[in-house]
Amino acid sequence: MTDRTPTAFEPMQAFSAPAQQAMEYWVDGWQRTILFWDVLRRRSTAYYEQRAKPVPHVLSFDAELILDGRTLDRPANYLLVRIKPPAGVRIDPKKRPFVVVDPRAGHGPGIGGFKADSELGVAMRAGHPAYFVGFTPEPMPGQTIEDIMRVEAVFLEKVIELHPEADGKPCVIGNCQAGWAVMMLAATRPELFGPLIIPGSPLSYWAGVEGENPMRYTGGVLGGSWLTALTSDLGAGKFDGGHLVSNFESLNPANTYWSKDFNLWSKVDTEAERFLEFEKWWGGHVNLNAEEIQWIVDQLFIGNRLATGEIVTSDGQRIDLRNIRSPILCFCSKGDNITPPQQALGWIVDLYQKDDDIRAGGQTIIYAIHESIGHLGIFVSGGVARKEHDEFASNIDLIDVLPPGLYEAVMTPKSGAAANADLVGGDWIVRFEPRTLAQLRAIVQPSDENERRFAAARRVSEINLGLYRTLLQPFVRAFAGTQFAQQLHALNPSELPFQLFSDRNPLMQQVAELAEQVRQYRQPVKKDNPLLQVQAKVSEAIVSTLERWGQLKDRSFEQMFLTLYGSPLLQAMLGMRASDEPPRRHPGVEPERIAFIEQRIAEIKARVAEGGAREAAIRSLVYIGMAGPGVDERAFNELRQIRADQGSLSLQDFKQLLREQFFALLLDRDAALAAIPKMLPADAAGRAALLDRIRRVVSAAGELGGERAERLAQIEKLVGAAPGAGRSSGRAAAPGRRRKAAASSPAPSRKTASVRARKKAG
Repeated sequence: MTDRTPTAFEPMQAFSAPAQQAMEYWVDGWQRTILFWDVLRRRSTAYYEQRAKPVPHVLSFDAELILDGRTLDRPANYLLVRIKPPAGVRIDPKKRPFVVVDPRAGHGPGIGGFKADSELGVAMRAGHPAYFVGFTPEPMPGQTIEDIMRVEAVFLEKVIELHPEADGKPCVIGNCQAGWAVMMLAATRPELFGPLIIPGSPLSYWAGVEGENPMRYTGGVLGGSWLTALTSDLGAGKFDGGHLVSNFESLNPANTYWSKDFNLWSKVDTEAERFLEFEKWWGGHVNLNAEEIQWIVDQLFIGNRLATGEIVTSDGQRIDLRNIRSPILCFCSKGDNITPPQQALGWIVDLYQKDDDIRAGGQTIIYAIHESIGHLGIFVSGGVARKEHDEFASNIDLIDVLPPGLYEAVMTPKSGAAANADLVGGDWIVRFEPRTLAQLRAIVQPSDENERRFAAARRVSEINLGLYRTLLQPFVRAFAGTQFAQQLHALNPSELPFQLFSDRNPLMQQVAELAEQVRQYRQPVKKDNPLLQVQAKVSEAIVSTLERWGQLKDRSFEQMFLTLYGSPLLQAMLGMRASDEPPRRHPGVEPERIAFIEQRIAEIKARVAEGGAREAAIRSLVYIGMAGPGVDERAFNELRQIRADQGSLSLQDFKQLLREQFFALLLDRDAALAAIPKMLPADAAGRAALLDRIRRVVSAAGELGGERAERLAQIEKLVGAAPGAGRSSGRAAAPGRRRKAAASSPAPSRKTASVRARKKAG
């Protein structure tokens, strides 16, 4: 026998097996409960520590303040900071900067840089300087949405000033609420922007699918924005961000009222730190001015005026998203119940009737749809950052030079068998495939009947808001002062738990002492204990019940909205016109826009034969590429290396050159192709070298076939190179670049493709 000290629970061995298992589970359950309470206490401690900071945030990177928006002529509580790269990460000063703007939708700033694998993290790993736009918990007195736009414009001007050598304007990422804010700024100050990435950002607020998107009905069911005005008045002119958090949580009652806490309680030994990390951001509420939230609800959530060009600034400038000149990348998810794909993409079909309208306006719009990730995961998930955001950052220059049109970003895993895998920057091969508005409408599913209901809800909201302001608002403001607002805030369901479980509660000090003892004598139950299975079954039953209740609530809200606002009688009483007329304004093609497009067409046609070998090469590449399934990053990386070898063309000039050649082919393809021989060098060696570069680029993604091979043969004939002259010997011939072994070289497939193309051309 060995000497040992018996444990306090050793007498349990005298019980039968079921009784012993019950006792073990009972001890484990109580220990978990005490540790669970202690985690909530620690959460409250972190909450009050955050509140005590002048600028609380959850950035995981060091930063230095560049500009404080509170000090500007038209102040707003926004700040611009430069993110310091972590150890081992090198920044290329010639690469365009990335500016991440966080959403001010109830929570504090920092979620865009919450983890090492985040939007800021992947941008810096790709060599880009990184900046972050955050905010303080309290708005400036009288601050408006327009003030925020002006402050953010000053921030971008400063970033551009700090990077005079950068190859392109800043790429701006606007998460969620910040997405529509930066889109509005880009529509009024397009010269400040490079590519725009808007993850999880709603822009078309009436869009959705019946039975799936209940949040859009909330404003109508509650009678409109009068409740927003009342809440702001009760808050003494401020809107408590905790109310917005409660709205988000109401979408998933099973998670809010059970799963989140049960997951922590059942796995308290391993889940505590992750829970505390996330709650540090989720519980960090910020306030909005009454003017700000009222504008947001009236103009956007209920009014839906952004996607139809109905918003006009105080100085008379119309905010028209068609004025944005930078590429726009909309990243959304089918698993997002706050910003579903319909609300993220509906603005495109609102603004454009035909595919040619997008191209004529010179806009490049890209969308990417994740299959399952939730709203926060779009800009928080490390997995998403390592895939989608990593690829967006790696290919941002390609995105910037895509010809005008509508595209979908398609990603396929990179494998060892992939052609020219060394031209792929990450673990995925990105291709931008052309799409049509008809394909997009199949996703958005626009409906005049649906919009008629929302238009009726908008009018009811305007009536109710007017009645509230006339009849009730003076009395509410008379008694709702600052002290009343503070008391109301303390009772907010999003605030009260922090007070109950904080050290301000005398009982929590005892919980902390008990938790320390439990950690010393922790006795987790064995994994094969049958009561753990009972625990899981009980939890599943509770989750299922809450989910059914949530679904019933959502269906009831939806039916209430559809029945009330779909009533022909109510619509007639609101003065709405006959059902055969559009329920709201759809932007048309204004005379000045038509005149601008006609002028650009005339200019491009007049210059169709101008240019030299560079213009001829780009025109040839665009012509061949227009026949394929999309633009592959490998072809662009090959082209970028050729441009770097020449060293005389900036990215902006290259973008302008590519777009002009694209439009020349679009307007008069025959004339544009016929002009190519006149643009080429006279010597055969120069033509052979140009043809070699064309072959290298178009075959970077693999062997050519079909119409692309036919078009390459047509270009070879136009260039007029002697047979065999300038035949590509593979990318190993590229100056100054190391290539893989000949066994993996794609040169044979390119040669085969070229021979086949010649035979096909006859």
